[in-house]
Amino acid sequence: MKRKLLIILSAIFLLFTNGCSDYLDINHDPNALAEVPSAKALLPATQMGIANNLMGWDFGFGGGFWVEYWTQAYTASQFKSLCEYLPQEFNTSYQSLASQPLPDLEYIKADTRVGSNKGYYFVAEVLSIFTWQVITDVWGDMPYSETLKGAEGVLHPKQDKQEDIYADLLKRIDNLLAVDLSESSIDGTYDYIYKGDLDKWYQFASALKLKLMIRLSETSLYDNTKTLSFIQNASLLTSSAKIPGTIWEDDKEGKRHPMREFQQGGASYFSTNVIACKTFFDYLSTNEDPRLSKLFSGSKAAFFGDFDSKQDSDGNGTTDDKETYATVVFGANMDLMLMSDWEVYFYMAEVYARAGSAQAKDFYEAGVKASLTQHGITDFKILETGYAKWTGGNTEAQIKQIAMQKWVANCNYQHLESFLERNRTKYPSVSEIDIVADRAGAWINFPVGNLTISVRGRALLGGNLPASPLYPSSYRDRNNNAPSQKPNVGVKVWWNQKQGK
Repeated sequence: MKRKLLIILSAIFLLFTNGCSDYLDINHDPNALAEVPSAKALLPATQMGIANNLMGWDFGFGGGFWVEYWTQAYTASQFKSLCEYLPQEFNTSYQSLASQPLPDLEYIKADTRVGSNKGYYFVAEVLSIFTWQVITDVWGDMPYSETLKGAEGVLHPKQDKQEDIYADLLKRIDNLLAVDLSESSIDGTYDYIYKGDLDKWYQFASALKLKLMIRLSETSLYDNTKTLSFIQNASLLTSSAKIPGTIWEDDKEGKRHPMREFQQGGASYFSTNVIACKTFFDYLSTNEDPRLSKLFSGSKAAFFGDFDSKQDSDGNGTTDDKETYATVVFGANMDLMLMSDWEVYFYMAEVYARAGSAQAKDFYEAGVKASLTQHGITDFKILETGYAKWTGGNTEAQIKQIAMQKWVANCNYQHLESFLERNRTKYPSVSEIDIVADRAGAWINFPVGNLTISVRGRALLGGNLPASPLYPSSYRDRNNNAPSQKPNVGVKVWWNQKQGK
């Protein structure tokens, strides 16, 4: 079933284009695309290819479970391995990103590099940088500098250190931001995200630089003064980079939002496998967050990774496996995010917080409002008298408040981003509560606002949370320079240096 769904999803890439659909490896030769009539014809497929992976099978479900938005239902077993922290490669996403968007983006750049119109080159390069950022943030050290050079005879690209990849990505984004776009344009018909508005693409590129900079916040390379100066002088994204929900045709197979695709057409992954996780659900419920009803239907959530329990944890006379738990609400017209406006506002808030500036509050509130607005909520009282009201405090307290609201805002939109940002900031924090040791006590005194270690996977990572998937088999099996496999999903990537689980 999963394989069938992945095949169906690939059809989304081709809604309005005959872009490259070959299922190739990272060494795909972009010169093989010479028959493509124009670079712009590839742009829709590359945008859809990137976006669909961000909320697709690996990153959408993997991120959603690993930051404890959701947990595995008691009546099925599809995602037990995620909840138990068993080995995961996220190989489908790696193959998809490496075989379709990246080579096609190289073709677009090669085809449009010369001439005064740098529009297509600019968009292709920023999407390439974005995609490489995703790849290295997920897996860490990966082939980079020697990839996409099959035509030059490089069939086994070396593995680069993540810090070197980041250094080059930052160099590339600086070079891109120096490109003169005054005589440039792109056909909006082929641009799902910004409809040909290059000013917005420039803002997206600036925001991507900010993202790259702040991801290094816990490394010795981070300079908050430099980052602050950048955001004070840059024109940053204020309009989310997204595939708009109006594009989907929910009654047609292969033309739905990727998460809807896993539910509709008889697949029923959500209705049979996914229930609300108490970790996230109770945080919103306890604090009367209006986004709760937009995200879930129901009034009760389950402990994370507790899908085998036949105890009566809440003492209501019904065993855990017979309870009715809240289910996920995922509308037919959901936007599909690459980078959200709230994401950028929260980054800016953190930089100002680290600088001791009162402006942290302004950008924090802008981030919360942007999230509420995305859900169609116009009442911002949780910022005025509710739990989201800015409380200030020392720098770490401010970073925590920003991170917690980012966790809330990303649900149903940016699960991978939530996973990565939790690893960077270590918020939400991890509670040491042993649910099995005292179920009744854990239910009554649940550590609201903290993640818990999976009931079924508690011992596997030594009491830690997942930090990165294993290296993809499609890379290791086909590259003689591939490293030894990681021992488990608890291995941290280079920038994940903050103390904590």
